[in-house]
Amino acid sequence: MIVKRAFDIVFALVALVLLAPLLLVFALTVAFTSPGGAFFRQVRVGRDGREFRLLKFRSMRPGSEARGQLTIGGSDPRVTPVGRVLRKTKLDELPQLWNVLVGDMSVVGPRPEVPRYVALYSPEQRQVLRVRPGITGMASLDYVDENELLARSADPERTYVEEVMPAKLALDLRYVRERSMALDLRIIAATLRLIFRD
Repeated sequence: MIVKRAFDIVFALVALVLLAPLLLVFALTVAFTSPGGAFFRQVRVGRDGREFRLLKFRSMRPGSEARGQLTIGGSDPRVTPVGRVLRKTKLDELPQLWNVLVGDMSVVGPRPEVPRYVALYSPEQRQVLRVRPGITGMASLDYVDENELLARSADPERTYVEEVMPAKLALDLRYVRERSMALDLRIIAATLRLIFRD
């Protein structure tokens, strides 16, 4: 959709310009409060199965990914104190505005998954790869407390693969079928309400 891509470019560009001072403060805070730099880059799977590097403010200690790709609750010892705040408010996702600007992502769409889990998708579930992944989406809103849900599980990996991931993909497939600019605007509005709910 040409209109959607134009919206993404304008939204990301304006947001990056307006939020530049805040992004700088977050980057410096992350960099100076724990070793490892300000940003975290991770390979994710985008539209048509193309891999790209997703950008986030780093919220975990260096080497944490080697101990598992799922974050388990707010007490996960790998998460830094600053990272815990960024994760809770979802502000760690703001650098993905750059991913939107360069065309890897959209503002709204299915959240991009790591290759390891995409390999488990059924042919039907792979239909979510027909569109650009998003910073926020229907599944992101419904599973905003996903980490806490996994923290209550005796086997978080199994719970994610067998319960959470299929449920999120069902919502993502619904988005792919029903997507429109009107729906995107409703999702953005709901996301902003969620961020400022506290």
